[in-house]
Amino acid sequence: MGSFDYDLVVIGGGSGGVRTARFSAAAGARVAIAEERDWGGTCVNVGCIPKKLFGYASHYSEEFRDAARYGWSSMAPRFDWPTLRDNKSAEITRLNGIYVNMLKDAGADVLEGRARLTGPHEVEIDGQRLSTANILVATGGWPYVPDIPGREHAITSNECFFLDDLPKSIVIVGGGYIAAEFAGIFHGMGVEVTQLYRGELFLRGFDDDIRRHLAAEMRTKGIDLRFSTDVASIARANSGYSVRLADGASLEAGLVMYATGRRPLTSGLGLEKAGVTVNDDGTIPVDEHFRTNVPSVFAIGDVLGRLELTPVATTEGMAVAATLFGDGPRSVDYTNVPSAVFSQPELATVGLTESEARQRHADGIDIYMARFRPLRHTISLNDEMILMKLVVASATDRVVGVHMVGPDAAEILQGFSVALKAGATKADFDATVGIHPTSAEEFVTMRQKAA
Repeated sequence: MGSFDYDLVVIGGGSGGVRTARFSAAAGARVAIAEERDWGGTCVNVGCIPKKLFGYASHYSEEFRDAARYGWSSMAPRFDWPTLRDNKSAEITRLNGIYVNMLKDAGADVLEGRARLTGPHEVEIDGQRLSTANILVATGGWPYVPDIPGREHAITSNECFFLDDLPKSIVIVGGGYIAAEFAGIFHGMGVEVTQLYRGELFLRGFDDDIRRHLAAEMRTKGIDLRFSTDVASIARANSGYSVRLADGASLEAGLVMYATGRRPLTSGLGLEKAGVTVNDDGTIPVDEHFRTNVPSVFAIGDVLGRLELTPVATTEGMAVAATLFGDGPRSVDYTNVPSAVFSQPELATVGLTESEARQRHADGIDIYMARFRPLRHTISLNDEMILMKLVVASATDRVVGVHMVGPDAAEILQGFSVALKAGATKADFDATVGIHPTSAEEFVTMRQKAA
């Protein structure tokens, strides 16, 4: 590889690209990584991290109310949006610097600017051309707003983190995890929230019982959740914006946010000049080792259109680093990948949904389910209910799905993900002693079949 400037040039400084660059450089490879926006990508700047921080902030309004019946009293709390926004931005700036320092400490060259391929072994960054043995495309995705009249009036999750002022009301369009999460965030901050989704039930791909339970809980909290509802147009109005629906009705709100999916950021990268095949939807097809049809070009993360999760992208990046500069070709196992929706209440899941399990296990499945009020709310009188569900393959007794809606669902499901990965059976769950009193113990004490 000595005839090239670099052994690897990474395009995209998000979680997956940074992980690949760091581990490749640490293995002794000559690595450069280019980013045209902010280091850390979507997750650090306009995704996982700031969204979780906003989620923490939005929970306090409910916790203040719950505290009253536990004997705590004080003046009515007041929420100051600029304080949260600016403190969040300061933390993100700190994380940007950490990412850059980690790359430099590993020995990678950090390049600021827009990169594009000019051939299978050449990358141009703001006019500077670099030759490289290998190229990795890890440019992530970007929010998509459908082409409707007035689409220019809508914001996306990208802009939500930098609003000058918090609106009194908002219409959120979409039925995925981003829409559900921001519905809870804005509601917790005192904003009147209406969420619209064109399908019959949101969070497609998750277990149906979990989806229905979350919808009911969100409505109980006061979110106006409307399914089978689509937007025809958006226009300015005196109080903000008027949203005309497909059925002729209309809504007015101070802000309209679209969370209707993301598209891969592959346009304008010069992939065609390198001969890389790109699907009609902008995703890049790769083999099991993340190599495109061009042997020197690899791709990972959201540009693949697979599981658009930060830990998946970083795992894929580790595989590429190992394939190129480590112990040989490595692939990624996508079975039993846990995921969470930081909605309010929180949702987390690992393994198969009930529907998927019925399709894959012809010998039948057993369902165990518990719905209950958490202990803390027996005094607070908060109406929030927890739902826990186990999906078990009857023939093998193996637990093939674990699902939960409730406080700390993501923290709880992370541990149970290890159990599923290890092939735990329902008998293993039953033989495990629970920690009392906790909500998590319910997963190891469920004995009665629900179906």
